[in-house]
Amino acid sequence: MNQQTASQSVMRRKPIDDIEEESKHSGLFKSLGLWQLTAIGVGGIIGVGIFSLAGLVAHGSEGNPGVGPAVLISFLIAGLASGAAALSYAEFAGMIPRAGSAYTYGYVALGEIIGWFIGWDLLLEYIAIVAVVAIGISGYFDAFLSGIGIHMPTWMTSTADEGKGGIINLPAILVCLLVTWILSRGTKTFGRFELVAVAIKVILILFIIGLGVFYINTENFNPFMPSGFGPVLAGAATVFFAVFGYDAMSTAAEEAKDGKKHMPKAIILSLVIAMLLYVAATLVLTGMQNYKDIDPAAGFASAFTGVGLPVIATIISVFAVLSILTVMLTFLLGVTRVWFSMSRDGLLPGWFAKTDRHGTPQRVTWIAGVASAFLAGIFPIKEVADLTNIGILAAFVVVCVSVIMFRYTKPDAPRTFRLPLMPVVPAFGVLASAFLMVQLHWETWVRFGVWLVIGLAIYYFYGRKHSLMNPDSPRHLETSKPLA
Repeated sequence: MNQQTASQSVMRRKPIDDIEEESKHSGLFKSLGLWQLTAIGVGGIIGVGIFSLAGLVAHGSEGNPGVGPAVLISFLIAGLASGAAALSYAEFAGMIPRAGSAYTYGYVALGEIIGWFIGWDLLLEYIAIVAVVAIGISGYFDAFLSGIGIHMPTWMTSTADEGKGGIINLPAILVCLLVTWILSRGTKTFGRFELVAVAIKVILILFIIGLGVFYINTENFNPFMPSGFGPVLAGAATVFFAVFGYDAMSTAAEEAKDGKKHMPKAIILSLVIAMLLYVAATLVLTGMQNYKDIDPAAGFASAFTGVGLPVIATIISVFAVLSILTVMLTFLLGVTRVWFSMSRDGLLPGWFAKTDRHGTPQRVTWIAGVASAFLAGIFPIKEVADLTNIGILAAFVVVCVSVIMFRYTKPDAPRTFRLPLMPVVPAFGVLASAFLMVQLHWETWVRFGVWLVIGLAIYYFYGRKHSLMNPDSPRHLETSKPLA
Protein backbone atom coordinates (compact mmCIF):
# COMPACT_ATOMS: atom_id res chain seq x y z
CA MET A 1 0.00 0.00 0.00
CA ASN A 2 1.36 3.39 -0.96
CA GLN A 3 -0.05 5.52 1.86
CA GLN A 4 -0.28 9.27 1.32
CA THR A 5 -0.35 11.88 4.07
CA ALA A 6 -3.40 14.16 4.28
CA SER A 7 -1.45 17.09 2.83
CA GLN A 8 -0.11 14.95 -0.02
CA SER A 9 -3.57 13.65 -0.87
CA VAL A 10 -5.30 17.01 -1.12
CA MET A 11 -2.48 18.59 -3.14
CA ARG A 12 -1.91 15.73 -5.62
CA ARG A 13 -2.16 16.91 -9.21
CA LYS A 14 -3.53 15.11 -12.23
CA PRO A 15 -0.89 14.50 -14.95
CA ILE A 16 -1.72 15.74 -18.45
CA ASP A 17 -0.72 12.36 -19.91
CA ASP A 18 -3.44 10.67 -17.82
CA ILE A 19 -6.01 13.15 -19.08
CA GLU A 20 -5.23 12.46 -22.73
CA GLU A 21 -5.45 8.70 -22.18
CA GLU A 22 -8.77 8.94 -20.30
CA SER A 23 -10.28 11.07 -23.06
CA LYS A 24 -9.86 8.19 -25.51
CA HIS A 25 -12.23 6.04 -23.42
CA SER A 26 -14.68 8.69 -22.20
CA GLY A 27 -17.77 7.47 -24.05
CA LEU A 28 -18.37 11.03 -25.30
CA PHE A 29 -18.70 11.56 -29.07
CA LYS A 30 -16.43 14.03 -30.92
CA SER A 31 -18.97 15.85 -33.10
CA LEU A 32 -18.47 19.62 -32.60
CA GLY A 33 -16.63 21.85 -35.09
CA LEU A 34 -15.37 25.43 -34.70
CA TRP A 35 -18.63 27.18 -35.56
CA GLN A 36 -20.73 24.85 -33.47
CA LEU A 37 -18.41 25.53 -30.52
CA THR A 38 -18.59 29.28 -31.18
CA ALA A 39 -22.38 29.05 -31.37
CA ILE A 40 -22.45 27.27 -28.01
CA GLY A 41 -20.28 30.05 -26.55
CA VAL A 42 -22.39 32.86 -28.02
CA GLY A 43 -25.49 30.93 -27.02
CA GLY A 44 -24.27 30.84 -23.44
CA ILE A 45 -23.21 34.49 -23.26
CA ILE A 46 -26.05 36.30 -25.04
CA GLY A 47 -29.54 35.88 -23.74
CA VAL A 48 -30.89 36.80 -20.35
CA GLY A 49 -28.22 39.52 -20.08
CA ILE A 50 -29.79 41.50 -22.90
CA PHE A 51 -33.40 40.44 -22.48
CA SER A 52 -33.67 40.59 -18.67
CA LEU A 53 -30.63 41.64 -16.61
CA ALA A 54 -29.90 44.81 -18.62
CA GLY A 55 -33.36 46.11 -17.81
CA LEU A 56 -33.18 44.89 -14.21
CA VAL A 57 -29.89 46.70 -13.46
CA ALA A 58 -30.89 49.85 -15.35
CA HIS A 59 -34.28 50.09 -13.63
CA GLY A 60 -33.19 48.83 -10.23
CA SER A 61 -34.89 46.56 -7.72
CA GLU A 62 -35.75 46.63 -4.03
CA GLY A 63 -32.60 47.69 -2.17
CA ASN A 64 -30.69 48.20 -5.45
CA PRO A 65 -30.98 51.66 -7.06
CA GLY A 66 -31.21 51.76 -10.84
CA VAL A 67 -28.02 52.74 -12.66
CA GLY A 68 -29.88 54.06 -15.72
CA PRO A 69 -27.95 54.34 -19.00
CA ALA A 70 -24.73 53.64 -17.05
CA VAL A 71 -25.70 49.97 -17.30
CA LEU A 72 -23.45 50.18 -20.37
CA ILE A 73 -20.48 50.85 -18.06
CA SER A 74 -21.53 47.94 -15.86
CA PHE A 75 -21.33 45.65 -18.89
CA LEU A 76 -17.95 47.04 -19.97
CA ILE A 77 -16.43 46.56 -16.50
CA ALA A 78 -17.75 43.02 -16.36
CA GLY A 79 -16.52 42.44 -19.91
CA LEU A 80 -12.95 43.51 -19.06
CA ALA A 81 -12.80 41.09 -16.14
CA SER A 82 -14.33 38.36 -18.26
CA GLY A 83 -11.93 39.05 -21.14
CA ALA A 84 -8.86 38.46 -18.98
CA ALA A 85 -10.33 35.19 -17.77
CA ALA A 86 -11.34 34.23 -21.34
CA LEU A 87 -7.72 34.44 -22.50
CA SER A 88 -6.69 32.23 -19.58
CA TYR A 89 -9.40 29.71 -20.48
CA ALA A 90 -8.24 29.81 -24.12
CA GLU A 91 -4.66 28.87 -23.20
CA PHE A 92 -5.79 25.97 -21.01
CA ALA A 93 -8.44 24.77 -23.48
CA GLY A 94 -5.85 24.55 -26.24
CA MET A 95 -3.53 22.58 -23.96
CA ILE A 96 -6.05 20.38 -22.11
CA PRO A 97 -9.16 19.85 -24.27
CA ARG A 98 -11.03 17.80 -21.66
CA ALA A 99 -14.50 17.84 -20.13
CA GLY A 100 -14.47 19.68 -16.80
CA SER A 101 -13.15 23.14 -17.74
CA ALA A 102 -12.06 25.12 -14.63
CA TYR A 103 -12.34 21.99 -12.47
CA THR A 104 -9.79 20.17 -14.63
CA TYR A 105 -7.49 23.19 -14.98
CA GLY A 106 -7.40 23.69 -11.21
CA TYR A 107 -6.82 19.96 -10.64
CA VAL A 108 -3.86 19.88 -13.03
CA ALA A 109 -2.20 23.14 -11.95
CA LEU A 110 -3.04 23.66 -8.25
CA GLY A 111 -4.00 20.29 -6.84
CA GLU A 112 -6.96 18.03 -6.11
CA ILE A 113 -8.54 20.05 -3.29
CA ILE A 114 -8.65 23.22 -5.43
CA GLY A 115 -10.02 21.26 -8.36
CA TRP A 116 -12.66 19.72 -6.10
CA PHE A 117 -13.80 23.06 -4.70
CA ILE A 118 -14.14 24.63 -8.14
CA GLY A 119 -15.91 21.57 -9.54
CA TRP A 120 -18.29 21.46 -6.57
CA ASP A 121 -18.80 25.21 -6.91
CA LEU A 122 -19.64 24.91 -10.63
CA LEU A 123 -22.22 22.19 -10.02
CA LEU A 124 -24.31 24.67 -8.04
CA GLU A 125 -23.53 27.73 -10.15
CA TYR A 126 -24.38 26.19 -13.52
CA ILE A 127 -27.61 24.70 -12.19
CA ALA A 128 -28.51 28.11 -10.74
CA ILE A 129 -27.73 29.80 -14.08
CA VAL A 130 -30.15 27.50 -15.86
CA ALA A 131 -32.74 28.50 -13.26
CA VAL A 132 -32.06 32.25 -13.70
CA VAL A 133 -32.51 32.01 -17.45
CA ALA A 134 -35.70 30.00 -17.06
CA ILE A 135 -37.08 32.77 -14.84
CA GLY A 136 -36.14 35.32 -17.52
CA ILE A 137 -37.91 33.27 -20.19
CA SER A 138 -40.98 33.07 -17.97
CA GLY A 139 -41.11 36.88 -17.85
CA TYR A 140 -41.04 37.19 -21.64
CA PHE A 141 -43.57 34.38 -22.04
CA ASP A 142 -45.92 36.19 -19.68
CA ALA A 143 -45.38 39.43 -21.63
CA PHE A 144 -46.17 37.64 -24.90
CA LEU A 145 -49.43 36.19 -23.58
CA SER A 146 -50.45 39.56 -22.12
CA GLY A 147 -49.81 41.13 -25.53
CA ILE A 148 -52.40 38.86 -27.14
CA GLY A 149 -54.90 39.30 -24.33
CA ILE A 150 -54.18 36.19 -22.27
CA HIS A 151 -53.37 36.74 -18.60
CA MET A 152 -51.98 33.83 -16.62
CA PRO A 153 -52.85 33.60 -12.91
CA THR A 154 -50.26 35.33 -10.75
CA TRP A 155 -49.92 32.30 -8.50
CA MET A 156 -48.31 30.30 -11.32
CA THR A 157 -46.04 32.96 -12.85
CA SER A 158 -44.13 34.35 -9.86
CA THR A 159 -42.68 33.14 -6.59
CA ALA A 160 -43.83 34.04 -3.08
CA ASP A 161 -40.67 36.13 -2.48
CA GLU A 162 -41.53 38.55 -5.30
CA GLY A 163 -44.43 40.08 -3.39
CA LYS A 164 -46.96 39.63 -6.20
CA GLY A 165 -49.11 37.01 -4.56
CA GLY A 166 -47.34 34.21 -6.41
CA ILE A 167 -46.68 30.67 -5.27
CA ILE A 168 -44.65 29.00 -8.01
CA ASN A 169 -43.16 29.90 -11.39
CA LEU A 170 -44.66 27.13 -13.50
CA PRO A 171 -43.43 28.30 -16.96
CA ALA A 172 -39.86 28.41 -15.62
CA ILE A 173 -40.16 24.84 -14.35
CA LEU A 174 -41.51 23.56 -17.67
CA VAL A 175 -38.81 25.24 -19.75
CA CYS A 176 -36.09 23.67 -17.53
CA LEU A 177 -37.52 20.24 -18.24
CA LEU A 178 -37.75 21.03 -21.97
CA VAL A 179 -34.06 21.92 -22.35
CA THR A 180 -33.13 18.87 -20.29
CA TRP A 181 -34.95 16.68 -22.79
CA ILE A 182 -33.22 18.41 -25.74
CA LEU A 183 -29.77 17.91 -24.21
CA SER A 184 -30.57 14.29 -23.41
CA ARG A 185 -30.92 13.57 -27.15
CA GLY A 186 -27.15 13.76 -27.61
CA THR A 187 -24.40 16.30 -28.37
CA LYS A 188 -24.78 16.09 -32.14
CA THR A 189 -28.48 16.92 -32.00
CA PHE A 190 -27.81 19.61 -29.40
CA GLY A 191 -25.04 21.18 -31.54
CA ARG A 192 -27.31 21.45 -34.57
CA PHE A 193 -30.14 22.98 -32.55
CA GLU A 194 -27.74 25.44 -30.90
CA LEU A 195 -26.30 26.60 -34.23
CA VAL A 196 -29.75 27.37 -35.68
CA ALA A 197 -31.08 28.94 -32.50
CA VAL A 198 -28.02 31.19 -32.07
CA ALA A 199 -28.33 32.36 -35.68
CA ILE A 200 -31.95 33.32 -34.99
CA LYS A 201 -30.86 35.05 -31.78
CA VAL A 202 -28.20 37.20 -33.46
CA ILE A 203 -30.60 38.17 -36.25
CA LEU A 204 -33.22 39.13 -33.63
CA ILE A 205 -30.76 41.31 -31.69
CA LEU A 206 -29.54 43.02 -34.85
CA PHE A 207 -33.19 43.67 -35.78
CA ILE A 208 -33.89 45.13 -32.33
CA ILE A 209 -30.83 47.38 -32.52
CA GLY A 210 -31.48 48.45 -36.11
CA LEU A 211 -35.12 49.35 -35.46
CA GLY A 212 -34.63 50.73 -31.96
CA VAL A 213 -32.04 53.27 -33.11
CA PHE A 214 -34.82 55.23 -34.84
CA TYR A 215 -36.73 55.57 -31.55
CA ILE A 216 -33.88 56.75 -29.33
CA ASN A 217 -34.66 59.89 -27.35
CA THR A 218 -31.36 61.40 -26.21
CA GLU A 219 -33.11 62.98 -23.22
CA ASN A 220 -33.36 59.48 -21.77
CA PHE A 221 -29.55 59.45 -21.44
CA ASN A 222 -29.72 62.33 -18.95
CA PRO A 223 -28.77 61.70 -16.22
CA PHE A 224 -26.38 59.06 -17.49
CA MET A 225 -25.36 57.85 -14.02
CA PRO A 226 -28.28 58.76 -11.73
CA SER A 227 -27.18 56.78 -8.67
CA GLY A 228 -23.41 57.35 -8.71
CA PHE A 229 -20.56 54.98 -9.46
CA GLY A 230 -21.09 52.60 -6.52
CA PRO A 231 -24.31 51.05 -7.87
CA VAL A 232 -22.66 50.81 -11.31
CA LEU A 233 -19.95 48.59 -9.80
CA ALA A 234 -22.59 46.53 -8.01
CA GLY A 235 -24.43 46.32 -11.33
CA ALA A 236 -21.25 45.01 -12.95
CA ALA A 237 -21.21 42.18 -10.41
CA THR A 238 -24.83 41.34 -11.33
CA VAL A 239 -24.49 41.58 -15.13
CA PHE A 240 -21.28 39.58 -14.95
CA PHE A 241 -23.72 36.71 -15.31
CA ALA A 242 -24.20 37.95 -18.88
CA VAL A 243 -20.57 38.02 -20.00
CA PHE A 244 -19.44 34.48 -19.41
CA GLY A 245 -20.66 31.35 -21.12
CA TYR A 246 -17.48 30.42 -22.91
CA ASP A 247 -16.46 28.69 -19.66
CA ALA A 248 -19.44 26.35 -19.91
CA MET A 249 -18.70 25.86 -23.60
CA SER A 250 -15.14 24.82 -22.70
CA THR A 251 -16.57 21.87 -20.76
CA ALA A 252 -17.49 20.40 -24.18
CA ALA A 253 -13.82 20.36 -25.25
CA GLU A 254 -13.72 16.56 -25.18
CA GLU A 255 -16.56 16.47 -27.71
CA ALA A 256 -14.80 18.82 -30.16
CA LYS A 257 -13.44 17.37 -33.39
CA ASP A 258 -10.14 19.24 -32.89
CA GLY A 259 -10.25 20.67 -29.37
CA LYS A 260 -6.66 21.93 -29.19
CA LYS A 261 -7.08 23.98 -32.35
CA HIS A 262 -10.70 25.08 -32.19
CA MET A 263 -11.35 25.70 -28.48
CA PRO A 264 -9.15 28.83 -28.07
CA LYS A 265 -10.60 30.39 -31.22
CA ALA A 266 -14.18 29.63 -30.21
CA ILE A 267 -13.71 31.12 -26.71
CA ILE A 268 -12.30 34.42 -28.00
CA LEU A 269 -14.73 34.70 -30.93
CA SER A 270 -17.77 34.12 -28.77
CA LEU A 271 -16.84 36.81 -26.22
CA VAL A 272 -15.96 39.44 -28.86
CA ILE A 273 -19.24 38.90 -30.75
CA ALA A 274 -21.24 39.04 -27.52
CA MET A 275 -19.66 42.23 -26.17
CA LEU A 276 -20.24 44.13 -29.43
CA LEU A 277 -23.91 43.20 -29.34
CA TYR A 278 -24.23 44.04 -25.63
CA VAL A 279 -22.83 47.56 -26.05
CA ALA A 280 -25.18 48.37 -28.91
CA ALA A 281 -28.22 46.79 -27.26
CA THR A 282 -27.85 48.58 -23.91
CA LEU A 283 -27.52 51.96 -25.66
CA VAL A 284 -30.71 51.31 -27.60
CA LEU A 285 -32.65 50.03 -24.57
CA THR A 286 -31.88 53.00 -22.32
CA GLY A 287 -32.27 55.43 -25.21
CA MET A 288 -35.74 54.24 -26.18
CA GLN A 289 -37.24 54.43 -22.69
CA ASN A 290 -36.46 56.22 -19.45
CA TYR A 291 -34.72 53.77 -17.14
CA LYS A 292 -37.43 54.26 -14.50
CA ASP A 293 -40.06 52.94 -16.93
CA ILE A 294 -38.17 49.85 -18.13
CA ASP A 295 -39.80 46.54 -17.19
CA PRO A 296 -37.07 44.61 -15.31
CA ALA A 297 -38.51 41.28 -16.45
CA ALA A 298 -38.91 42.08 -20.17
CA GLY A 299 -36.94 45.22 -20.98
CA PHE A 300 -37.09 45.36 -24.77
CA ALA A 301 -40.70 44.25 -24.91
CA SER A 302 -41.66 47.17 -22.64
CA ALA A 303 -39.42 49.59 -24.57
CA PHE A 304 -41.12 48.88 -27.90
CA THR A 305 -44.55 48.96 -26.31
CA GLY A 306 -43.61 52.34 -24.84
CA VAL A 307 -42.89 53.81 -28.28
CA GLY A 308 -46.17 52.52 -29.75
CA LEU A 309 -44.97 49.26 -31.31
CA PRO A 310 -46.77 46.55 -29.32
CA VAL A 311 -46.65 44.13 -32.28
CA ILE A 312 -42.85 44.35 -32.33
CA ALA A 313 -42.89 43.80 -28.56
CA THR A 314 -44.89 40.61 -29.06
CA ILE A 315 -42.49 39.39 -31.77
CA ILE A 316 -39.54 40.10 -29.47
CA SER A 317 -41.17 38.15 -26.66
CA VAL A 318 -41.67 35.10 -28.89
CA PHE A 319 -38.15 35.02 -30.27
CA ALA A 320 -36.57 36.01 -26.94
CA VAL A 321 -37.91 32.78 -25.48
CA LEU A 322 -36.30 30.74 -28.26
CA SER A 323 -33.00 32.62 -28.16
CA ILE A 324 -32.65 32.46 -24.38
CA LEU A 325 -33.11 28.69 -24.53
CA THR A 326 -29.57 28.49 -25.93
CA VAL A 327 -28.17 29.91 -22.67
CA MET A 328 -29.93 27.22 -20.69
CA LEU A 329 -28.66 24.52 -23.01
CA THR A 330 -25.06 25.74 -22.79
CA PHE A 331 -24.97 25.81 -19.00
CA LEU A 332 -26.89 22.59 -18.57
CA LEU A 333 -24.29 21.02 -20.86
CA GLY A 334 -21.63 22.59 -18.62
CA VAL A 335 -22.90 21.17 -15.33
CA THR A 336 -23.36 17.69 -16.75
CA ARG A 337 -19.81 17.60 -18.17
CA VAL A 338 -18.23 18.89 -14.95
CA TRP A 339 -20.23 16.33 -12.95
CA PHE A 340 -19.26 13.60 -15.45
CA SER A 341 -15.59 14.55 -15.20
CA MET A 342 -15.55 14.59 -11.38
CA SER A 343 -17.25 11.19 -11.32
CA ARG A 344 -14.81 9.76 -13.84
CA ASP A 345 -11.95 10.97 -11.63
CA GLY A 346 -13.45 9.12 -8.65
CA LEU A 347 -14.25 12.25 -6.62
CA LEU A 348 -17.95 11.46 -6.98
CA PRO A 349 -19.51 8.01 -7.54
CA GLY A 350 -18.78 6.52 -10.97
CA TRP A 351 -22.51 5.78 -11.36
CA PHE A 352 -22.94 9.38 -12.54
CA ALA A 353 -20.43 8.97 -15.38
CA LYS A 354 -22.44 6.32 -17.23
CA THR A 355 -23.13 7.36 -20.84
CA ASP A 356 -25.85 6.07 -23.18
CA ARG A 357 -25.95 5.29 -26.90
CA HIS A 358 -26.08 9.03 -27.66
CA GLY A 359 -22.77 9.56 -25.84
CA THR A 360 -24.66 11.50 -23.15
CA PRO A 361 -24.40 11.15 -19.35
CA GLN A 362 -28.18 10.81 -18.94
CA ARG A 363 -28.24 10.41 -15.17
CA VAL A 364 -26.56 13.72 -14.36
CA THR A 365 -28.41 15.45 -17.19
CA TRP A 366 -31.81 14.72 -15.66
CA ILE A 367 -30.70 15.26 -12.06
CA ALA A 368 -29.30 18.70 -12.97
CA GLY A 369 -32.37 19.54 -15.04
CA VAL A 370 -34.80 18.72 -12.23
CA ALA A 371 -32.65 20.65 -9.71
CA SER A 372 -32.68 23.75 -11.93
CA ALA A 373 -36.46 23.44 -12.30
CA PHE A 374 -36.79 23.41 -8.51
CA LEU A 375 -34.71 26.61 -8.11
CA ALA A 376 -36.52 28.36 -10.96
CA GLY A 377 -39.90 27.50 -9.50
CA ILE A 378 -39.42 28.96 -6.02
CA PHE A 379 -36.73 31.71 -6.07
CA PRO A 380 -36.74 35.26 -7.59
CA ILE A 381 -34.27 36.10 -10.38
CA LYS A 382 -32.01 38.57 -8.50
CA GLU A 383 -31.33 36.18 -5.64
CA VAL A 384 -30.37 33.32 -7.94
CA ALA A 385 -28.34 35.57 -10.30
CA ASP A 386 -26.08 36.79 -7.48
CA LEU A 387 -25.54 33.20 -6.31
CA THR A 388 -24.35 32.19 -9.79
CA ASN A 389 -21.98 35.14 -10.12
CA ILE A 390 -19.97 34.53 -6.96
CA GLY A 391 -19.26 30.96 -8.00
CA ILE A 392 -18.17 31.80 -11.54
CA LEU A 393 -15.99 34.67 -10.30
CA ALA A 394 -14.32 32.22 -7.91
CA ALA A 395 -13.71 29.86 -10.83
CA PHE A 396 -12.21 32.70 -12.86
CA VAL A 397 -9.79 33.50 -10.02
CA VAL A 398 -8.65 29.88 -9.93
CA VAL A 399 -8.21 29.63 -13.72
CA CYS A 400 -6.23 32.88 -13.90
CA VAL A 401 -3.97 31.78 -11.03
CA SER A 402 -3.62 28.33 -12.60
CA VAL A 403 -2.50 29.64 -15.97
CA ILE A 404 0.23 31.71 -14.28
CA MET A 405 1.41 28.77 -12.19
CA PHE A 406 1.35 26.34 -15.10
CA ARG A 407 3.23 28.71 -17.42
CA TYR A 408 6.16 28.67 -14.97
CA THR A 409 5.95 25.10 -13.65
CA LYS A 410 5.30 23.52 -17.07
CA PRO A 411 6.85 26.00 -19.55
CA ASP A 412 7.49 23.30 -22.18
CA ALA A 413 3.98 21.86 -22.24
CA PRO A 414 2.59 22.12 -25.80
CA ARG A 415 0.22 25.09 -26.15
CA THR A 416 -1.78 25.93 -29.28
CA PHE A 417 -2.55 29.39 -27.83
CA ARG A 418 -0.52 31.59 -25.48
CA LEU A 419 -2.25 34.52 -23.83
CA PRO A 420 -0.38 37.84 -24.24
CA LEU A 421 1.33 39.94 -21.53
CA MET A 422 1.90 37.11 -19.06
CA PRO A 423 1.41 37.54 -16.10
CA VAL A 424 -0.28 40.95 -16.40
CA VAL A 425 -3.47 39.77 -18.12
CA PRO A 426 -4.30 36.85 -15.78
CA ALA A 427 -3.28 38.93 -12.73
CA PHE A 428 -5.76 41.60 -13.84
CA GLY A 429 -8.36 38.84 -14.19
CA VAL A 430 -7.72 37.77 -10.57
CA LEU A 431 -7.98 41.31 -9.19
CA ALA A 432 -11.04 42.24 -11.27
CA SER A 433 -12.90 39.04 -10.40
CA ALA A 434 -12.08 39.39 -6.69
CA PHE A 435 -13.21 43.03 -6.79
CA LEU A 436 -16.56 42.09 -8.34
CA MET A 437 -17.03 39.36 -5.74
CA VAL A 438 -16.70 41.98 -2.99
CA GLN A 439 -19.60 43.93 -4.54
CA LEU A 440 -22.04 41.08 -3.90
CA HIS A 441 -24.33 41.04 -0.86
CA TRP A 442 -23.26 39.25 2.34
CA GLU A 443 -26.22 36.87 2.05
CA THR A 444 -24.73 35.60 -1.20
CA TRP A 445 -21.41 34.95 0.55
CA VAL A 446 -23.15 33.03 3.33
CA ARG A 447 -24.96 30.75 0.86
CA PHE A 448 -21.73 30.23 -1.06
CA GLY A 449 -19.85 29.39 2.15
CA VAL A 450 -22.46 26.88 3.27
CA TRP A 451 -22.29 25.11 -0.12
CA LEU A 452 -18.48 24.89 0.08
CA VAL A 453 -18.61 23.48 3.62
CA ILE A 454 -21.01 20.77 2.42
CA GLY A 455 -18.60 20.07 -0.43
CA LEU A 456 -15.64 19.83 1.94
CA ALA A 457 -17.46 17.20 3.99
CA ILE A 458 -18.25 15.13 0.88
CA TYR A 459 -14.65 15.36 -0.31
CA TYR A 460 -13.26 14.36 3.10
CA PHE A 461 -15.53 11.34 3.58
CA TYR A 462 -15.74 10.18 -0.06
CA GLY A 463 -13.75 12.03 -2.72
CA ARG A 464 -10.20 11.85 -1.37
CA LYS A 465 -10.58 8.13 -0.61
CA HIS A 466 -12.05 7.15 -3.99
CA SER A 467 -9.99 9.49 -6.17
CA LEU A 468 -8.19 7.72 -9.01
CA MET A 469 -5.09 9.61 -7.89
CA ASN A 470 -5.23 7.77 -4.56
CA PRO A 471 -3.12 4.59 -4.90
CA ASP A 472 -5.34 2.92 -2.26
CA SER A 473 -8.57 3.69 -4.13
CA PRO A 474 -10.54 0.60 -5.26
CA ARG A 475 -10.77 2.20 -8.72
CA HIS A 476 -7.10 3.14 -9.01
CA LEU A 477 -6.20 0.12 -11.17
CA GLU A 478 -9.03 0.93 -13.60
CA THR A 479 -7.75 4.39 -14.52
CA SER A 480 -7.30 3.63 -18.21
CA LYS A 481 -10.52 1.63 -18.58
CA PRO A 482 -13.94 3.02 -19.60
CA LEU A 483 -16.46 3.17 -16.77
CA ALA A 484 -19.09 0.42 -16.87
